[in-house]
Amino acid sequence: MTPVTPAPPVGLDHVRTIADAVLYEGYLLYPYRASSHKNQSRWQFGVLGPPHAAPGSFAEDPGMAMQTLLQISGEPSADVPQVTVRLRFLQLQVREVQRLDEDGGHTPVAGLDVAGVSVLSWDEAVECELDLGAVPLSGEDGATDELRTVPGGEETEPLTDEAGVTVGRVVRRREALTARVRTRTTRDDGFLRLSVSVDNEHAGTATDKDAAIRASLIGTHLLLQAHGAGFLSLREPPDEAAPAAARCEQRRCWPVLAGAKGSTDTVLGAPIILYDHPEIAEQSPGALFDSTEIDEILTLRVMTMTEEEKAEARATDPRAREIIDRCDTMSPGDLQQLHGLLRDPHGPRPGPAASAVGDLRDAEPAAFDTGGAPWWDPAADAAVSPGSDAVMIEGVAVAKGSLVRVHPSRRADAQDLFFAGQVARVTAVLSDVDGGVHVALVLVDDPAADMHDWYGRYFYFAPDELEPLPDRTDVPGTPGTPGTPGTPGASEKPQSPEHRKETPS
Repeated sequence: MTPVTPAPPVGLDHVRTIADAVLYEGYLLYPYRASSHKNQSRWQFGVLGPPHAAPGSFAEDPGMAMQTLLQISGEPSADVPQVTVRLRFLQLQVREVQRLDEDGGHTPVAGLDVAGVSVLSWDEAVECELDLGAVPLSGEDGATDELRTVPGGEETEPLTDEAGVTVGRVVRRREALTARVRTRTTRDDGFLRLSVSVDNEHAGTATDKDAAIRASLIGTHLLLQAHGAGFLSLREPPDEAAPAAARCEQRRCWPVLAGAKGSTDTVLGAPIILYDHPEIAEQSPGALFDSTEIDEILTLRVMTMTEEEKAEARATDPRAREIIDRCDTMSPGDLQQLHGLLRDPHGPRPGPAASAVGDLRDAEPAAFDTGGAPWWDPAADAAVSPGSDAVMIEGVAVAKGSLVRVHPSRRADAQDLFFAGQVARVTAVLSDVDGGVHVALVLVDDPAADMHDWYGRYFYFAPDELEPLPDRTDVPGTPGTPGTPGTPGASEKPQSPEHRKETPS
């Protein structure tokens, strides 16, 4: 079939790779087979459901909207500053396999074996990209309103066996989609706010889940490109733009600067929250679609699939076939690339002269020699000793055996609420590979504190979540108290290193 997507616009190739990752994130989940229960539903982001959907169809909200800030170039130009807007999404396409009956009719089936190849029914997708044209940035408040339709369609492909005899057919159907895109420009503190909203205006009524997803825009996102103006970062706005940036509102769509680092001409409005100038990891050989799964683990899982499972995955979708084939042909060197890099958090820090190289966050720290010890073993870095290291909190050195009061503030775990105000005993001060400090502790009033300490089941908090307390000898579980491990007469339990968890979970 002929895709509705036009040729990629010139100047957007540098952001298309990351935009495609957004477009297909969650498209198909491991084990990439149509028969897998989790692949019976769509798990993608940016789904704009039909507005007239029955409650039982579980359709998603039909709209999304974003706001971003621009600064008009001060250089004189005959051209009016403007922003081009492109809307990208997937249009679901039903692929129905039908068996040819003796009477000449056709019966829908889950799959057919044709010439030794499995052909399966499945809901695939077609990429759509709509060029909404240019939004003028004349400096005055303005608005545009565009209604665009992506046509539906139906195509039939015959299926023939080894002898050339027709045994069935594949019917592909797409529902027509209608999208409305509105833009509005307003002034705010000397900057220009650009608002963009997208709404699914499908006219039909979706009565069930399948009808709703077929009338949805899937993986919806926006690409904005400025001419004669520059976008401002909303994540790290300049001081003078911070109030205006704080007034920008987002609904299911978050704008970030895209393209080469330092550039300000392109914004990606994504249905997931990203950082400015997002990139695909250079170690990643290709997309896996499986909603933020770790590439290495997922690749190893694909390699363990049986040949029958791989055959079904290949028959499910052409993109699944690419994943299976890529994983099957990876060399040991390719697989090692997925393992990532170990960087030394204690390495030499660049001096003032190093600022000439640009953003220091782009600098690659040197890998360090672990002396043959596993990277996660404290023995790999002689500069740290969790059992004797200390961290300064409110001018007090806190180390193993210190008492602290817990004041959770990070909300990293729902259980933090139960720890608020509790007295705890520090068991170790640890550093992670990124240079962060974590304080391991057990609660003094926990009846199982001794047991947790024995097998290394600790709670981890940041130093700023702890209040140092004076040593007390009347609190069970503290040094010097009878019955406390480490106190004469106490029942000592072996501190086996292999049973201790020395890194924060």
